[in-house]
Amino acid sequence: MNVRSATLLALVLLPASYGQPAAPIDRKALVTRHNVTITRFDPENPLSVGNGQFAFTADITGLQTFPDAFVQSIPLCTMAQWGWHTHPNQEGWRIDTYDFPTYHDLNGRPVGYADIPGNRQTPQVYWLRSNPHRLHLGRIGLVLKRSNGSLAGPNDLEQITQTLDLWDGQILSRFSLEDSVVQVKTICHPHLDLLAVKVKSSLISTGRVAICIQFPYASEQAVAADWSRPEAHTSQLVMLGPNAARISRRLDNDRYQVRLCWTDGCTLRQAQAHQFIVEGTEDTKAIELVCHFCPTETDIDLPSFDQTLAATSSYWNRFWQEGGAIDLSGSKDPRWMELERRIVLSEYLTAIQCAGSLPPQETGLTYNSWYGKFHLEMHWWHAAHFALWGRLPLLARSLGFYKAILPKARATAARQGYKGARWPKMTSPSGDESPSTVGPFLIWQQPHPIFYAELVYRQRKDKATLEAFKDIVFETAEFMASYATLDRASGRYVLGPILQCVQEVFPKTRTMNPTFELTYWRWGLQTAQTWRERLGLKRDPVWDKVLTGLARPAVSDGKYLFTESTPDSYSDPRWAKDHPSVLAALGMLPGPGIDPGIMANTLDWIWQNWDWPDTWGWDYPMMAMTAARIGQPQRAVDALLMDTPKNRYRVNGHNHQRPGLTVYLPGNGGLLYAVAMMAAGWDGGPSRHAPGFPDDGSWVVRYEGLYPAP
Repeated sequence: MNVRSATLLALVLLPASYGQPAAPIDRKALVTRHNVTITRFDPENPLSVGNGQFAFTADITGLQTFPDAFVQSIPLCTMAQWGWHTHPNQEGWRIDTYDFPTYHDLNGRPVGYADIPGNRQTPQVYWLRSNPHRLHLGRIGLVLKRSNGSLAGPNDLEQITQTLDLWDGQILSRFSLEDSVVQVKTICHPHLDLLAVKVKSSLISTGRVAICIQFPYASEQAVAADWSRPEAHTSQLVMLGPNAARISRRLDNDRYQVRLCWTDGCTLRQAQAHQFIVEGTEDTKAIELVCHFCPTETDIDLPSFDQTLAATSSYWNRFWQEGGAIDLSGSKDPRWMELERRIVLSEYLTAIQCAGSLPPQETGLTYNSWYGKFHLEMHWWHAAHFALWGRLPLLARSLGFYKAILPKARATAARQGYKGARWPKMTSPSGDESPSTVGPFLIWQQPHPIFYAELVYRQRKDKATLEAFKDIVFETAEFMASYATLDRASGRYVLGPILQCVQEVFPKTRTMNPTFELTYWRWGLQTAQTWRERLGLKRDPVWDKVLTGLARPAVSDGKYLFTESTPDSYSDPRWAKDHPSVLAALGMLPGPGIDPGIMANTLDWIWQNWDWPDTWGWDYPMMAMTAARIGQPQRAVDALLMDTPKNRYRVNGHNHQRPGLTVYLPGNGGLLYAVAMMAAGWDGGPSRHAPGFPDDGSWVVRYEGLYPAP
């Protein structure tokens, strides 16, 4: 049965104590009770529209009218998956000619890594880390003038009301300027990198309201724009008719196009080299503007504003009706509304920010973090949830990236003396590694592609899926088996040193056998062998040899050590920081070889002793999954709603971390994976309804269209 059928037939039951089938969830009521409404100028909570490939973030005017107020909070950017820029490289720096420092593994074999000796940020290192970087494609804002002709500021706006209409995927903004009302409707086409906006006001006819389109030079910084270098780029205007134009953009060797269409009777004028104004006449009551961004010149017929509006509403209505849903409104626990709010807003945010053809950066298509590059160890936390929520295509869209960079991953493994493919950590569409004192040594992203492939197969269960992903699965397993080192002293296969584990506080030169990575290695190699059997192939004997001999996670005083090389895991306060990733071995993973009782002791200690301000947003859903699997559903809910600085969710739904990282989408994606698992269950879990939630009547969990976790 497909997801749509499951939704329409409302297959999910209420808790057993109710004893009767539930009525279908009123999905529109569920979604719209979490529409975001803002009634003041709020630089902490801009709103976005997007489609996974393209996103536009707006201030209270519905456009990017007052961007300076947002620079230190959430910069207002226009971004697309293809929108990257590379600074000139006169030195010819490339990662494959980098001088890779050499480390020696357990048996003394030399291995070269893209390390930064002494963390010296040389010009070469900085260029390789910061290029390419994501680009702010163009600012679209209002020109607002007071009656005396001066430009209005945020304090001049009154009677402000702005709503993010989740059901229809649009931002509705209304405010007054000197007692005259301005209304703005902002939408993003579901299948094109296209923004459409409609502005209504009597001030248009007097020249006091217009739309301004401006283009910056590129920057690798958070704002993704450099407005101080107008001479470094070009914006060539070509009129295509009385109400249509094309602007050709060039920044060094990078180019893209912007197609514009606007309301009949309005005009476009070029005010400066990179500034264009769409304005009305004395008869104009509204301006409708359509802006299409594309990497190459195109002559496609642009949809009108009304056509875009219809397509957008249709898409978002289907999105909310056909995917999974969780309704908590019958719960007695007063926190149900906040948890449900986080769930619904996270569904929206990950759909517009994390569902593109490339893995997303931590801040998605909102603004730049780590130069706009994405981190493959975080891809799981951004996007794995789509499979459990019945939105598998939104995950599958980005999985082709692994096949595209497979040759480079193979080359990295071969250069280091390993078999198979070693996936990078911090990278770009090229798949190149970025030099770092940490990233090149991380290994926990390696099994991720096997996990994604398994999520796809669990729903499709066909040979076509096996054939499509077999190269990725097998090449990943080849590396994993090759990477595990035979410790001749103990006769075991071990991980590290050299390695950087998830909990990055541990020194890479001395870290061996972290509990989570060992468990993920076991799960990944076992799953890869299952894929061979599904394809009618014999099990790989080398993989089996590693599996049989792979070290077991170390235990001390009834708790799992964070790493085997830190017997003082629980006595040295230096280690109770960063990610409590030992918990993920039985939480994020089904925990092959992990004892639930020992993990329960581990969770108890972490719950009481961890340095919570030093965590990250996805650590809380990670803990919730562990608590659920070991039979502590109340703690699972408490983990999701723990009151700590890194578990804060803004009014706009974004998971706040710290200044400079005010958007952190792995937290949103992790939340969605955890609650789906807590509601729909997991392989081998309890058979009761919503096994990850308390069954004492405090939580009433209705759900539809969700899939169990592995």
